[in-house]
Amino acid sequence: MDEKHDTLPVITPQWPAPNNIRAYTTTRRGGVSSPPYHSLNLADHVGDRPEAIEENRIRLQQFLSLPSEPCWLTQVHGSEIVSASKGPGQRGDASIAYGPGPVCAILTADCLPLLLCDQEGTRVAAVHCGWRGLASGIIEATVSALKVPGKHLLAWLGPAIGSQAFEVGPEVREVFLDQDSRHASAFTAYRQGRWLADIYQLARLALAKQGVRWIYGGQYCTVADPDRFYSYRRDGETGRMATLIWLANSG
Repeated sequence: MDEKHDTLPVITPQWPAPNNIRAYTTTRRGGVSSPPYHSLNLADHVGDRPEAIEENRIRLQQFLSLPSEPCWLTQVHGSEIVSASKGPGQRGDASIAYGPGPVCAILTADCLPLLLCDQEGTRVAAVHCGWRGLASGIIEATVSALKVPGKHLLAWLGPAIGSQAFEVGPEVREVFLDQDSRHASAFTAYRQGRWLADIYQLARLALAKQGVRWIYGGQYCTVADPDRFYSYRRDGETGRMATLIWLANSG
């Protein structure tokens, strides 16, 4: 994990992606939003002031030298995949780019942001993985849409709720066990019939099932790190971080 620049700290994935891949996750620092969204909230659906969101997005655009406006999605915890080349405002939980220019982007505050790229550096995807999306096959759908065998893909798991903080009811566990008994490894008995879920493990299992061998990241907990990360479960009313990936021009 690397943090860049005092005014806009970002996390740079540590993965052996091709040199033309650009990928980052923002933290909550470096923006102009007021509490409870302080400070680099990038979501326009959480109640923050529109002028603050606009300024935060401008700062992001300038700092990362983005080639285009990110493909901000209306995320619905489903399994719909969209093309980032069609621009922002689309409804879905993953976006894909097959060439330079479009910027795939996901907004999160506990859900898992997943980045994918192929080893040749020709296509990328950003995936919003809440437990509902994972259960509905968002990872499987995205890998399929990339049209690359899983063994030729790299995956990076960004900041999400950690396994010691993600308490769920037995019905959530049953959803996953009904799909595959191996999902049991992602749940730990907790209290009064409740369970602790490991969203990173659920994602790793889904990726492995698709043949993805090269999986990186997954060491974060948004709930446990209020200085760097927004967390909906911790704070309720709060902002969102962005996880972005795009293909740079080779020339």
